[in-house]
Amino acid sequence: MGMKSSVVPLEMSDRTLARKIAQVSRDSSRVALTTHAKQRMRQRRILLTQVIKVLQEGLVVEHAHRDVYGSWKCTLEKTVAGDRIKVAAALRSGDDGEMVIVITVMN
Repeated sequence: MGMKSSVVPLEMSDRTLARKIAQVSRDSSRVALTTHAKQRMRQRRILLTQVIKVLQEGLVVEHAHRDVYGSWKCTLEKTVAGDRIKVAAALRSGDDGEMVIVITVMN
């Protein structure tokens, strides 16, 4: 019975989604950056360590909602090393478990 359920709830609160994103992002191999996010990070001189910190400790500033792929998305915000950073992220469930997809990064 030790199998983890990959059933995604029909509704997810901001707090639950933020907690799940924080939990998954503790394993950096489960965090993927879109090309767009990488470009924005370069332009805005934001480091991956800062993005991970926002994923783990940020407050939800754009509410939890589903995207067209059925993944849960939200935008998290936190001040890290003096920079106020917002990260739009999606929680995606797949055969190999959950992943956090970083869609874009703003400051």
